Parts: sequence; C-alpha cells; structure tokens
Amino acid sequence: MEEQVILVDEQDNPIGLMPKLEAHQKAVLHRAFSVFILNSKGELMLQQRAKHKYHSPGLWTNTCCSHQRQGETNIHAGMRRLQEEMGFTTDLKEIISFIYKAPFDNGLTEHEFDHVLIGHYEDSPIINHDEVADWKWMPLEDVKNDIDTYPEHYTVWFVIIFTKFYDYLKNNL
Repeated sequence: MEEQVILVDEQDNPIGLMPKLEAHQKAVLHRAFSVFILNSKGELMLQQRAKHKYHSPGLWTNTCCSHQRQGETNIHAGMRRLQEEMGFTTDLKEIISFIYKAPFDNGLTEHEFDHVLIGHYEDSPIINHDEVADWKWMPLEDVKNDIDTYPEHYTVWFVIIFTKFYDYLKNNL
C-alpha cells in the first residue's frame, strides 16, 4: 500500500489523507519533517540520496526527512525515519516549522508544512542503501558556502530549509 501523507491547512490542522505521490503531483500542502543531526564539533550529518530515488537522486540533503503517519508525533516520526534511513536514533527536539513550496524538474512539487527537528550524535551511521547512497559530516559554515557555490549538488528543499535552520542556530545558540 502506498504511503499516505497528512494534508494540512496553513495552521497545520489535519484535513485529510492522500497518497504521497498524488500529493506531490498535485502540489497539495501536507505535513513533513526534516531532521538535522549535529556532532560536538558543530558539524552537520548530511546524506546523499540513493541514486534510484524517483526525485532528487544522488543529491545531498539533511540527515533525513519524510512524512508523519496518521497519529504519529513529529518527534516519533523523526526518530522512526532516522532509524530506517541512517540506522540510529537519538533524542530530537523541534526547533522551527514553516511552509515551503519547491517544484522538481520531473513535474512533482513539494508543498510542505515542515517541522525541523534537531538532535546530536557522535558516531557513524549504518546507512540503509535503499534510501541513502553516502553520508558525511560537514561544518555548518562549509555547508552554507557550498550551497551558495553549488546549489545544484543539493535537494531543492534542503537549500530552503538549511537557510532557516542556519538562521535559527545563529540567533538562538
């Protein structure tokens, strides 16, 4: 059965369910989350999406992201997906949320009410190769500079979300 996403209004109130692909084809606003894992050096764990993904294959992005399931909290969803993609869990905290819309070259569109979650981890992940091609730690300033220079190496949503994440950290830490 195809994964369902939670359709929401602009205040993040649930208004229904829809198959994930259909929501991306119709650019319907739905709930999502983005996990950012930092280590004690202030480096961000990035993942490279698997080469066979139906959108944004082989591009670099945040540690993991996905969609909440019906009845699942943002934190539980983030921890579930972190385990599924990166092979570990850690405590997560929600720091910001916002709406963004990002079209892809293949005609699909992400239109998401995104909940940004942050956590800390020191070890290497055990990546799920069905989801992730590679991973690396990268200092935040290097990520910012690399996105400015080579935005095409990153997922369109990561370019949007990283700016908000970076600004939040600069203003709140």
